[in-house]
Amino acid sequence: MNKPWNVVVLVGLAMGLGAAGGYWFAGQRGTDPSLAIVASAPEGSKERKALYWYDPMYPQQKFDKPGKSPFMDMQLVPQYASGAEDAAALSIDPGVTQNLGLRLGVVTRGVLDSTLDVTGVVTFNERDVAVVQARANGFVERVYARAPGDVLPVNAPLADMLVPDWAAAQTEFLALKAQGDADLLAAARQRLRLTGMPATLIAQVERSGQVQPYQTLTSPIGGVLQELNLRAGMTLATGQTLARINGLSRVWLVVAVPESEAGSIMPGQTVEARLPAFPGKTLTGKVSTILPETNPDSRTLRVRVELPNPDGQLRPGLTAQVRLHHPGEPSVLWVPSEAVIRTGRRALVMLAQGSGKYRPVEVQLGQESDGKTAIVQGLEEGQKVVASGQFLLDSEASLKGIVAPAQDAPPLGTSKPLHEADGQIVDISDNAVTLAHGPFNTLGMPGMTMTFPIANPGVVNNLKAGDQVRIAVSQTDDGLVVERLEKRGNQP
Repeated sequence: MNKPWNVVVLVGLAMGLGAAGGYWFAGQRGTDPSLAIVASAPEGSKERKALYWYDPMYPQQKFDKPGKSPFMDMQLVPQYASGAEDAAALSIDPGVTQNLGLRLGVVTRGVLDSTLDVTGVVTFNERDVAVVQARANGFVERVYARAPGDVLPVNAPLADMLVPDWAAAQTEFLALKAQGDADLLAAARQRLRLTGMPATLIAQVERSGQVQPYQTLTSPIGGVLQELNLRAGMTLATGQTLARINGLSRVWLVVAVPESEAGSIMPGQTVEARLPAFPGKTLTGKVSTILPETNPDSRTLRVRVELPNPDGQLRPGLTAQVRLHHPGEPSVLWVPSEAVIRTGRRALVMLAQGSGKYRPVEVQLGQESDGKTAIVQGLEEGQKVVASGQFLLDSEASLKGIVAPAQDAPPLGTSKPLHEADGQIVDISDNAVTLAHGPFNTLGMPGMTMTFPIANPGVVNNLKAGDQVRIAVSQTDDGLVVERLEKRGNQP
């Protein structure tokens, strides 16, 4: 009968010891500076005045007096003020910064070049094509060992052709030469040219004094033999196509660019290409042509890049990783992209203020490239931001009710920041304009076609659909508004 009572006593003692041990462990953990971010004020401090009270589970809401949280079944927590900075900043013991893995980046001013990584395929340069045709009626006497796909040097022989009409004209030319009449000889020489006889063959006849009825057809350029329509014994007619050769001295790299990036591509843009066939080798070229049609299946725009191919190693069909470079604005502020915290509604960074203090700051972002993000508003050159470990600080700031203030609108009488891009007018009215525009880099907005309201009717004066324009927009609470449209040069 005593055993159950003994068991109850033992269980009670174990629970009491466990609770006491838990409180002791929690107290030890709270005093270890390597495990916690320093609180803004010790609990129960009578020397410090509470700025406000808040619910740790809903820190955005602040209360002016203590009490029970309307959100959770718990008491509100006071936020103390130990100085002006403590109310809006986190304090971290410098001794634990390394343990938290904090790494800082500097707000830098400089050129931020944008790059775009895409894929491409090497193809023939269709501007470097030579066609061999019969210049007169004749017969194929001999065909050299050639086949489509062969890579030929310049002046490579293709076939020997007999042209009876040339034999008669050459005989007459040699007879006039023997007479020594210069005028008649010049007229006979011109007749040879009109029959389609090459200048080299005329010179050979004049030099040797013998009739040369045979012509050796050769490749006018070096390259790939794409087509060969020659067989021994064939009868040839004037103008008949006999062979087609595609040069390899320069090749095209056809690149597929997403339509959202199409507005940032311009002829003459620098390109770097790396081919898996030649590891470690980087080829440089320039955008030569932007094709007018978009692929309806992949929603990509085809761009041609011309690459030099002096050694002939680049063969059609090879794939390449392509990087397109686009020069950015000459002077912009930028931070490492990893320092930016994107919440969905706005972008934040954790600003390092020195002496172990950090506070969240809202920023407006521009373009992003190569691990760098442009800052349009919110920071100054030389400031330091947290580039690693910032999410831990942001979480702690939220728990303490420290919220980054929203960016203020420009004061009255000051100019609004404008964001610019190039585009074309699709449709136009007195109060709105539809534009097919390129990317607004300072907004991080890709190119697209959309309708904008205009600031005033004077913006669209003397403009019409189809005009190429430079666009300047401002950002308002209701969206983007067109402030200026400037017609670009070289237009009718």
